[in-house]
Amino acid sequence: MTNITRRNFIEKSMVMGAAGIAAPSLLKATAMEPTPKPIKDDISLAQWALVEEVNAGKWKTLDFPKVAKTDFGLNGIEFVNTLFEVTTEGYLRQLKKNAADNGVTMVLIMVDDEGDGCSPTKEARRQFEINHRKWIDAAAYLGCHAIRTNCRGTQGVSKEEALKYAIETYQMMMEYAVPAKISVLIENHGGVSNDADWMVSLFKEVNNLYFGSYPDWRQPSDNFDNVNYLLKMLPYAGGMSYRNQPNEELTAKMIRLAKDSGYRGWYGIESSGRDEIKKGIALLKKYLF
Repeated sequence: MTNITRRNFIEKSMVMGAAGIAAPSLLKATAMEPTPKPIKDDISLAQWALVEEVNAGKWKTLDFPKVAKTDFGLNGIEFVNTLFEVTTEGYLRQLKKNAADNGVTMVLIMVDDEGDGCSPTKEARRQFEINHRKWIDAAAYLGCHAIRTNCRGTQGVSKEEALKYAIETYQMMMEYAVPAKISVLIENHGGVSNDADWMVSLFKEVNNLYFGSYPDWRQPSDNFDNVNYLLKMLPYAGGMSYRNQPNEELTAKMIRLAKDSGYRGWYGIESSGRDEIKKGIALLKKYLF
């Protein structure tokens, strides 16, 4: 098993001078190159923020790089797998060209409708892993650094059982994702993934550099403290699903928490609609840079 743990990464990695690239030492002898880690912050656009436009036929995924750059002046894009028309090599090649022509980085693919990472049966856990292979392949081809997964658990499952299921699932996924140099991230989309302490336990058990969190900056509610959640996810964050908060003060607080933690990377704006996207860009530029 290719097991790049957080512990051996810290112990054995080296920082390569001006390039600012951390090189994980693999336990298996491979010809893999060091995986570049972000050394600065930037703003990307999550496709889901404009899902209503896509569903209305105003533009297609192939147009996404141009929409992000021309309409919003952004340097990165984050896809939703269910909005790909096809995943043929020719289609992905054209998408790659369109991104290059517009000077846009393809950051990650959000994967939905491919099962749950905390499924109660061994067969379903294996199928979940198999279902995500094609998206790991697509992400690697496009130059993305990660895919985002869902891990909710079934209703009534105990946290102990859920943890056991998820550990097995994501250990299997690492076997395929690590050689491709694609990180596998979990977004808080309900169920056990909304429990920050449960998530930390999962990350510690799997203990792999390529496995982490994609915290969704959902608005606070009676049963979800988004500030506390973000704080606990920051050490494992492989990206940020940014959303405008109910007021500017709270938005600024969460941006500063991420920045002060040492996180460097993409803030993918998922606030819905063009006005909210532009508001998010303005707030991120005000408090991030």
